[in-house]
Amino acid sequence: MSVTSRHKEKKESRMKRKNKKVDTVYYLGVGFMAVLFFIFHTCAFLKGIFFSFTDWKGYGAWNFVGLKNYFYVFKNKDILAAYAFTFKFAFISTIAVNIVSLILACALNAKIRFKNFLKGIYFLPYMLGSLIVGFIFNFIFGNIIPKLGQTIGNESMSVNILGTSHAMWAIVFVTVWAGCAFNTLIYIAGLQSIDTDIYEAAALDGAHGFKRFRLITFPLLAPSFTINMVLSVKGYLMVYDQIMAMTGGGPGNTTTSIAVMIYKQGLGKGQFAVQTANAVILFIVVVAISIFQLRILEKREEKVG
Repeated sequence: MSVTSRHKEKKESRMKRKNKKVDTVYYLGVGFMAVLFFIFHTCAFLKGIFFSFTDWKGYGAWNFVGLKNYFYVFKNKDILAAYAFTFKFAFISTIAVNIVSLILACALNAKIRFKNFLKGIYFLPYMLGSLIVGFIFNFIFGNIIPKLGQTIGNESMSVNILGTSHAMWAIVFVTVWAGCAFNTLIYIAGLQSIDTDIYEAAALDGAHGFKRFRLITFPLLAPSFTINMVLSVKGYLMVYDQIMAMTGGGPGNTTTSIAVMIYKQGLGKGQFAVQTANAVILFIVVVAISIFQLRILEKREEKVG
């Protein structure tokens, strides 16, 4: 055996040992995280499903009650009102955040100065966290704007909008402002993946402005559009932070989402089992809507492709 072949075998042997060590570390790491996920997520989820069939109040003894809690959810007017508000909020917020994000993405993707700096500014609200943003705007709507309205003599501005029937629109505004950061980045990534040769060919055919956007840009953004639509609907159906920080579900129960009701009624009023059943229903609703969206939007992607 030549010196070259022996050296090659030693090198291959070292590479195999190195790869085995990497594989071992990888499987240990993944296995450890899988165990933690199973304990703190899967077990808690299964335990919640179990208690949704009982009359447990979160403490003390319990008894099986079958589907009684689920029937209660579908009969209770307050819970149904919370579902109606949540669907309305999710529908409006999803449309608004995607329109605003798409406009911002197209603007930021253009050849403008300080483009990266502006991207950082638009992403800042997402970094703050929705609960912090909610508290900030609670102070703005409750103190700064009313005082400004009193100073300039504007009666409509002198009232805290969070205490009126228009509170939902204030929450939608804040939600869109904070949520468009992530969606904008997804759209920008999609825009940058479009081959510029397509635009050049379209320009030769006379496609400019909105026509170019309608016929080329928007269809080719189908994958980004799918991601943003599915994540937006999922997130807004489970909205909690903004509402708790800004209105707490008020005035009355007019801005009470399903997630807020689950927390307030489940932990605050001893309806643990009932609201656990409500949470299971919400989970099923979110999964069903997400699957429906994916099927519809993936068909659109196939047509575009």
